[in-house]
Amino acid sequence: MSTTQPILQVNDLKKHYPIRGGLLSGITANVYAVDGVSFEIAKGETLSLVGESGCGKSTVGKAILRLFDITSGEVVLDGQRIDQLSTGKLRPLRQRVQVVFQDPFSSLNPRMRVRDILAEPITNFGIVQGKDAVTERTMALMDKVGLPRDAVNRWPHEFSGGQRQRIGIARALAAEPELIICDEAVSALDVSVKAQIVNLLCDLQKELGLALLFISHDLAIVEHMTHRVAVMYLGKIVEMGTKEQIFGAPRHPYTVALLSAVPVPDPKVRRERILLKGDVPSPINPPKGCRFNTRCPYVFDRCRSEEPELRPMAQGHVAACHLHDLPAADNPLLKQAAAALADA
Repeated sequence: MSTTQPILQVNDLKKHYPIRGGLLSGITANVYAVDGVSFEIAKGETLSLVGESGCGKSTVGKAILRLFDITSGEVVLDGQRIDQLSTGKLRPLRQRVQVVFQDPFSSLNPRMRVRDILAEPITNFGIVQGKDAVTERTMALMDKVGLPRDAVNRWPHEFSGGQRQRIGIARALAAEPELIICDEAVSALDVSVKAQIVNLLCDLQKELGLALLFISHDLAIVEHMTHRVAVMYLGKIVEMGTKEQIFGAPRHPYTVALLSAVPVPDPKVRRERILLKGDVPSPINPPKGCRFNTRCPYVFDRCRSEEPELRPMAQGHVAACHLHDLPAADNPLLKQAAAALADA
């Protein structure tokens, strides 16, 4: 993992979708899809953005890609702010950030052969010149993602789901990017195929020095491939740290609950499953105070009135939870951690 200047910085990002009451009515409410998210990714690093469906993970990814205008905040690519750039000025920068989508079938044009799918970004960004050079470049991309060269003449429907996702990865690599956003890139695949795609991404990262924003709800996959983890709940990051910190010493009740649901391969190892009560609140009307207070097993009065700020837990580890203002002897999270270490 690189320690140089971040390739990407996201500062207090907000994306609110207005709800209108009717044809002639004004805005009646907002959907607070993303409500103040900040993080950075170093060159060659993988940051995983995790959380339940609907927490705003994919919206963050789309905001970085400028698929829509953000409500407020900043998106900075290698020192240059890109969230306010016009389409014309943004176009040269799109080469540096590419995406691998969740559904490998719908993200590929069914009317284009693989050779044309891969050649399109090569031609658009002027990676190489001349028909022969473009053809050789497409063949090299097929080699990188582990597909036979003669498959470039086939149509997307002739491939399996895992093979189609390899094509999606090859298309992302075609532009020679520095950052790839993987938006649930393995969630639609079988377990064995997931492992193959994750291993491929890890190998490509080492070979090419890529930075990855890996958006996922599958913590077992995330633990295998990430450097750092940011946990989102209802539009906000509630905890962020290294892989070892998040998986080994979580400091937010929501993170603890998520980790309790991860399957353990060893049948001798018992993990108490934490069942959260109730549903995720509506992003139209999020709870006052801590957004997790309606489901938190440790909620107390302050949680319902005052929103917690992200605060340092350790070097590079932050969490937003009022429990850490309590004495250590009264903090249930620290008691659990101590008990787990004693059992180990």
